[in-house]
Amino acid sequence: MSAFEQQELALARRAPPLAVPVEQVMRKKSLLGAVNLCIELSGLEDKEIYMDLAIDAGHFSNLRKGKGHFPTDKIEQLMDMCGNEAPLIWLATRRGYALMLVKSEAERRAEELATELKQERQRRQWAESILAGRATS
Repeated sequence: MSAFEQQELALARRAPPLAVPVEQVMRKKSLLGAVNLCIELSGLEDKEIYMDLAIDAGHFSNLRKGKGHFPTDKIEQLMDMCGNEAPLIWLATRRGYALMLVKSEAERRAEELATELKQERQRRQWAESILAGRATS
């Protein structure tokens, strides 16, 4: 990177991940309802969202009211920012599909190693407690 280049700063907050029950999402009659639910559950202000998504404030307001369609190329970014998958859940369920999170091989292996590490730490603590007991007798 040269002295004149700048890295992009992430200015928008991100909502923590939230698992939304299918039943709550399916109470919405439209994809727009699921998009609005996604936004509401995030706790983020509209301004934070439309600025990060590069959508005009007036256009975003109209989208939320159903006077236009939410840009499909921004739904994934919206869900990442809002920390939930309400629009995806709505669409998949509406089409008769159930969603399942697919783990990569690396994620699966990392979980395996984390479990092994936890078990190894428990064995070490057990051995140390036995040795400490012998040292005091």
